[in-house]
Amino acid sequence: MTFACRVDDVPLGEGRVVTLDGRRIAVFRSAAGWYALDAACPHRGGPLADGIVCDRAVICPLHDRRYDLATGEPLGVGDPVTAHAVELRGERVFVEVAAPVPVAA
Repeated sequence: MTFACRVDDVPLGEGRVVTLDGRRIAVFRSAAGWYALDAACPHRGGPLADGIVCDRAVICPLHDRRYDLATGEPLGVGDPVTAHAVELRGERVFVEVAAPVPVAA
């Protein structure tokens, strides 16, 4: 696990981008918990951290693609986005950077 940010850095219902192991990761804080996904939407590269966070889902701000925050699976059509494990340690947020999800050919 790698330190990503402090709890106060991410307001409830929003996401923030951090760079971990050379990768841009979006860290989300929702009413359902803390989550982390690759920062770019696999559809057109939209900034997922700027999307609308609803419970366990994020909606890409470019084309309304929806992704499960816990798994990265699309809620509808499209390719998945890589999800990363998150752990809180006091006021600090840690992320385990996962291997990228292969994109369908």
